[in-house]
Amino acid sequence: MKFYSLNHQSPEVSFDEAVISGIAPDKGLYFPKEIKPLPYSFFDKIELLSNKEIAFTAIHQFVSETIPDSKLNAILDEVLDFDFPIVEIEENIVALELFHGPTMAFKDVGARFMANCLGYFSEGNNEEVTVLVATSGDTGGAVANGFLGVKGVKVVILYPSGKVSEIQEKQLTTLGKNITALEVDGTFDDCQRMVKRAFLDNEITKHKKLTSANSINVARWLPQLLYFLFAFKQVKAKGRDIVFSIPSGNFGNVCAGMVAQKLGMPVKHFIAATNVNDTVPQFMKTGEYQPKPSTATISNAMDVGDPSNFIRIRELYENDFSKLKENFSSYSFDDVTTKATMTKIYNKTRYVTDPHGAVGYLGLQHYQKHNPNTFGVFLETAHPVKFLDVVEETLNISPSIPEQIKKVMGKTKIALKISSYDGLKSHLLQS
Repeated sequence: MKFYSLNHQSPEVSFDEAVISGIAPDKGLYFPKEIKPLPYSFFDKIELLSNKEIAFTAIHQFVSETIPDSKLNAILDEVLDFDFPIVEIEENIVALELFHGPTMAFKDVGARFMANCLGYFSEGNNEEVTVLVATSGDTGGAVANGFLGVKGVKVVILYPSGKVSEIQEKQLTTLGKNITALEVDGTFDDCQRMVKRAFLDNEITKHKKLTSANSINVARWLPQLLYFLFAFKQVKAKGRDIVFSIPSGNFGNVCAGMVAQKLGMPVKHFIAATNVNDTVPQFMKTGEYQPKPSTATISNAMDVGDPSNFIRIRELYENDFSKLKENFSSYSFDDVTTKATMTKIYNKTRYVTDPHGAVGYLGLQHYQKHNPNTFGVFLETAHPVKFLDVVEETLNISPSIPEQIKKVMGKTKIALKISSYDGLKSHLLQS
């Protein structure tokens, strides 16, 4: 399997080259040259397969030229050591919980998969790789945990000061070893721009091998398709048209779900639910893509004004707006509505959603008003305790703190403060 740049000005590369490079020389994101549908029997009998068997079959075509089967099995053993349960919320609506991993966020799978791949590719190679990543919240912690102690790899994480939760900040600033956190005076979009600029800075790249662990990297992005297959396995027996609603920031997760559909997964529709950062919902109304500065909200992982992965979604639909609209909707909701929905769900069911999950529920509910004969799955992408202040203020309860969180709360934050690209460049050249 080869991967090509979505800017179409760079040579095709193998999976390992795409992972190590992160982004193509022409600044484009890498995309698989083809997506071969899996046999009908795979989906017909999927409930008889383990999650690891599902994952191996689904991801194999993308990585087999560079990762032998034995190593892929070993990687999946490392990555898929926790559960992905569905929880019934009401008739025809379930939550897919993706927060049972080490950092209690959906990004644990992609971050650990990429870390294991990069560690394998680095074996026997004396050249150190620096993983450069911007985070709006959960990516930083997942990447820090996934890459901690990986030989031959340094990690530099940029995050916006005051715009991530206390627990999220602890998870990315307290590990030490090969992990460095840079606290940026700005927004997530500022962090992301700095990362992209560094990849194009010859003064840096002639001295350092850089790669990214944001969902722009194929090894972070592609494994997210597995969640949707695990969910389908659990809801297949419902026998209704299945709809997924995904709280969306950089749009990697919903795009990966669409890849699962291209593999043959029977699903009717995808919904990308956002907060007030509504670049994509506006695009779906007008057909014009107009990025804007991001706005801070209580669902901070979605505070993205120019989502990197939306170009991949458009590529999947051959840049045909009418084809995209048949299979994809996107809706925007503000913080007041999000909090009201958290309260509504809790009062009705005693189920505690985080702000992102509540936005996912809202997107699903909006779609089902006009499409009632559907079975909806919304993604709970982070444990509600990671947004403890919002949950306590909104629901007037104090959820118990899981062990994964307790172990970082008492640790000391260590972060270097920067206010401009020059601060990042100086750190990379001196470290």
